[in-house]
Amino acid sequence: MPLGLEIDGLDDSKKLSEAKREALFAVVKENALSYGIGWASEEEIDKHNILQATFLAMRRAVEAMPIPADYAIVDGNRMPTLPIPGETVVKGDSKCACIAAASILAKVSRDRLLREWDLQYPEYGFAKHKGYGTKDHYEAIKKYGVLPVHRKSFLKNLNEK
Repeated sequence: MPLGLEIDGLDDSKKLSEAKREALFAVVKENALSYGIGWASEEEIDKHNILQATFLAMRRAVEAMPIPADYAIVDGNRMPTLPIPGETVVKGDSKCACIAAASILAKVSRDRLLREWDLQYPEYGFAKHKGYGTKDHYEAIKKYGVLPVHRKSFLKNLNEK
């Protein structure tokens, strides 16, 4: 993000409504000097664990930037291995505009993917539960079966639900 830029309403993506995140997504993309979106597959999450897969997605996001970043500011207290130096900021998505902007890009991108899955698999309710382990989500899996998009590690507690 450009130094000194202030985007009205920019905050931790979890504190914003879906409509506000969508609006800010466009503003962040318009104003960012560069950004990248990184993903980790269901298989990678199952193989490595959610934290390591998150770090992998962060590295991919950095590598996807058309204008390379020279420094990373990462939310949390653990620094992934990145091709650039950086630092962590605990609760950074509510303290740092760059982290808040990144959290919005990530959350909106993920929510859009879940809406695509909802069109593909409407009986599962992905647009509603966004992939979280809600009662309705578990009930849909029990009724309709496991999909290729489901993480096997997510399903470990299925019988308990």
